[in-house]
Amino acid sequence: MDKKVLVSAIKNFHKVRVLVIGDLIFDKFLWGQVERISPEAPVPVVWVTSESFMPGGAANVANNIATLKGQVTLCGVTGDDDEGKTLRQQLEVRSVLTDGIIVDKARPTTVKTRVIAHHQQVVRFDTEDVNPISDPIGSQILSVVEDRIADTDVVVIEDYGKGVVNAPLLDRLVPLCVKNNKLIFVDPKIENFHCYKGVTAITPNRKEAGEGSNVRIKDKEGLYKAGRTLLENLNCQAVLVTLGEDGMCLFEQGEGPVEIPTFAREVFDVSGAGDTVISAFALAVGAGASMTEAAHIANYAAGLVVEKVGISVAESEELMKRILEG
Repeated sequence: MDKKVLVSAIKNFHKVRVLVIGDLIFDKFLWGQVERISPEAPVPVVWVTSESFMPGGAANVANNIATLKGQVTLCGVTGDDDEGKTLRQQLEVRSVLTDGIIVDKARPTTVKTRVIAHHQQVVRFDTEDVNPISDPIGSQILSVVEDRIADTDVVVIEDYGKGVVNAPLLDRLVPLCVKNNKLIFVDPKIENFHCYKGVTAITPNRKEAGEGSNVRIKDKEGLYKAGRTLLENLNCQAVLVTLGEDGMCLFEQGEGPVEIPTFAREVFDVSGAGDTVISAFALAVGAGASMTEAAHIANYAAGLVVEKVGISVAESEELMKRILEG
């Protein structure tokens, strides 16, 4: 890859208008130290010294896009609770447009709470309702998309399996975006693979690619078969399979597989790396990069975030610097 071409695409991120639709998650972190084991059970006692909050799920995708200087509007659902209000405030501070977020009084905001001691995650507990959203809430989401589709270049669908992205919604949402000639990128969940036909690209991890293609991925041959199967079955332009510490592999219509090794110097925490991948990948294609160029940009961005502890994002300046450093 020509590094100058990649950097040039990143410099155009600010021109790209992105609509992110999906499951919103409120990520809470309790930071502390462990000095003893509980006398009540063989578990560590964590002395909590501080706490922090981050947007998660589709909210983290929007946060990544905003940090990379893309123009982003977020559409999703929160509960009528303090966590939902705090999540919206956190997003607004990060320059994410939140007027597409719908408050559903019948369900709580999805909250993931992680307890971290000495840079290691001790436990995570989730508060959520993963039942599909009601038809009226789904109709509100579609109304938001219809209102904003004309002023959108790229649509990102972030499916975290928390009930917002479901088959009835996708059956109306994807054709709407296709009809308006929008680029559509999906971070998929296996339950809804049959609904992604006709999108521009999907970014499954190894497990999702295997289950979605019904191919057991044990080696490179299995990976290649899975990627080609997904391309054919979904009739999409590209499939970008993320492989953790092994980097990623791009499958594109009419092209051979492109393997991209990870650019991370050290891997501390892979939380949120998939969000970074689809954010950078979608922005880069929206800015005029080829699929291969966009995949390399996404891989560099993911390499930056896994070097940090906790849910984190890559900034455009540090991304360009890392690319130029090679």
